[in-house]
Amino acid sequence: MSTGHHEASWRLPESPAEANSELEHYKNLARIAERGKLDSLFLADSPVLMGDPGRRPGARLEPTVLLTALAGATRHIGLIATASTSYNEPFNLARRFASLDHVSGGRAGWNIVTTAGAEAARNFGLDDTPLHKDRYRRAAEFVEVSTKLWDSWADDAVIADKERGVHTLAERVRRVDHVGEFFRVDGPLNVQRPPQGYPLLVQAGSSENGKDFAARYAEAVFTAQQTLEEGIAFYKDVKQRARLLGRNPDGIKILPGIVPVIGDTEAQARELDAELDRLIVPEYAKRQLAKTLKVSPDVLELDAELPGNLPTEDEIEGSKSRYTLIVELARREQLTVRQLIGRLGGGRGHRTFAGTAEQVADTIEHWYDSGAADGFNIMPAVLPSGLELFVDRVVPILQERGLFRTEYTGSTLREHYGLPRPANRLFEGVETVEIVDTVAAGEGHTGIALAAAR
Repeated sequence: MSTGHHEASWRLPESPAEANSELEHYKNLARIAERGKLDSLFLADSPVLMGDPGRRPGARLEPTVLLTALAGATRHIGLIATASTSYNEPFNLARRFASLDHVSGGRAGWNIVTTAGAEAARNFGLDDTPLHKDRYRRAAEFVEVSTKLWDSWADDAVIADKERGVHTLAERVRRVDHVGEFFRVDGPLNVQRPPQGYPLLVQAGSSENGKDFAARYAEAVFTAQQTLEEGIAFYKDVKQRARLLGRNPDGIKILPGIVPVIGDTEAQARELDAELDRLIVPEYAKRQLAKTLKVSPDVLELDAELPGNLPTEDEIEGSKSRYTLIVELARREQLTVRQLIGRLGGGRGHRTFAGTAEQVADTIEHWYDSGAADGFNIMPAVLPSGLELFVDRVVPILQERGLFRTEYTGSTLREHYGLPRPANRLFEGVETVEIVDTVAAGEGHTGIALAAAR
């Protein structure tokens, strides 16, 4: 999030004014994260200008392009980009992520989102966003087509045999011939199979449809959970759904977001947190909150609690889980709109925490030990300083407690997450072909013979 996850972070003196479009800024962040031996760097994205451009830096570079540049500036850290299944096509997106995986040496990840909102729809010739359930049906087919395309090349298809003049074994590259509800794709892909087989598949929706989708396809889940109890319940729910689908629950990593504000003392951390909240422009934030809640800004009074007649989750076609989280937070803690704006300013529903490095480490360890998380999506309120503090102060504590690596032991993002490389479904059970010399009509030439059939 360029200058940090707090919406007012860009107003601090330390924040670079054009961070959202400066490559060197992102290279610096990637190198800091890699110095901390973090698994991955994750870029949020949307096919629409997000929010009021006066509120915070809203422009952002296309994430797969940016991560391609960051691949050359790093050696180990994973590179995860958000891309919408609502406003892309499987062939183009599968090619982009396969390319990123090749360029990075197997470090790519795809955060799969089903974009909502009429503003995005109108950028693509539609009057309004498709229905929630329709977006998830399209997303499911989108992932199915993408994985087929990544599988359309066998791992051993390219032999580059210069002596015989055979670069790629034609029988080891196949069409996918997909015909479905939303897509018709012949294939094969015009990029060979990615180093990881598939880029790591990440998902970030926590609605009922989102959890079903995660249980079927996701290998990592980014989620927003405000309380430990909610975190434990979500963790158990998604793992159980995966188990019922025949998946190994350990093959899905649950990663709640946490927004740490770190100080030498708890008082210092709270003061920085309060300073950031003071820099929020209430009118901007109120308009954004009203948009999320699907109400007019006029019904929200800054020093009153949320009105009682809000829409139900069933009436929300956008981010259902985030809507419910925000309303439940406000009701549970009896927050005024002004207080709610402050709580959302740092993490937009993710858990914010101000304290010392030791306290942040204690919180992470407690959630992990309690069965609420396999890891965490660290979302510093201010960048780059918040990331530097986390890497230099919190990570060493976690390492001393034996909770986090001291060195990278793998080279791919899947290895960082402890996940296997997926088998190729189109060529599983088909042995490698061999090149043999054949003779026809008395002349020697190169031929290809299958060593074994399916």
